[in-house]
Amino acid sequence: MEDNVEVMIVEDDATVRAVVTDYLRGRGYQVTEFADGRTAQETLRTARPDVLVLDRMLPGVSGDELCRQVRFAAPQTSIIMLTALGAADERIDGLEHGADDYIAKPFVLRELQLRIDAMVRRSRRPHLSSAPFTVGPFRVHPAQRTIWLNSTEMTLTTREYELFLYLLQNPDRILSRDDILREVWGWSFGETSTVTVHVRRLREKIEPEPRFPRYLLTEWGRGYRFTVEGVA
Repeated sequence: MEDNVEVMIVEDDATVRAVVTDYLRGRGYQVTEFADGRTAQETLRTARPDVLVLDRMLPGVSGDELCRQVRFAAPQTSIIMLTALGAADERIDGLEHGADDYIAKPFVLRELQLRIDAMVRRSRRPHLSSAPFTVGPFRVHPAQRTIWLNSTEMTLTTREYELFLYLLQNPDRILSRDDILREVWGWSFGETSTVTVHVRRLREKIEPEPRFPRYLLTEWGRGYRFTVEGVA
């Protein structure tokens, strides 16, 4: 575990909230907990946790709405959405609202901890090279963890940045969803729909017309390929 990892839990089920909070605190995390979206919303006006663990169904302010607000105000905050077991639509909706990852209830506490650790480790890791580099109209500044499109700095979440950096470092290579899940999320297994939704979100930020992508192409049955070849 990284030092001084701040985790915020927003969960209206008192038992789940207490068990998760006690488990994480017992392993050295700094944890704040909230039972409703409204109270958490007020705190998040100034607080910037490393990871937000957020139930979708909350009184006051829904988890979806809270997720959207945090994404706008603090794009670097990692968000794990708690969803109902087997509810595929809920999981995809949570990702569409800006979550980086999701975990289905009931879940194993160790799995939640591992996902938190993977998020923090990737967001804090130094890059092997801090030298800026350019791919087509995109310029990457690894030391600042920023990517520019022409003369405009892009607003990316931590996960979107990691995904786009991986694509930019592997131009014209076909990358399977499993490859991306392993290299960007740090998982050797998991729902590849997570990758699909994040690719869709990234296209909305980098493509002139997301429905007809020029840069981030789908290779049907194989994965995705990032290219600037042939782009004027």
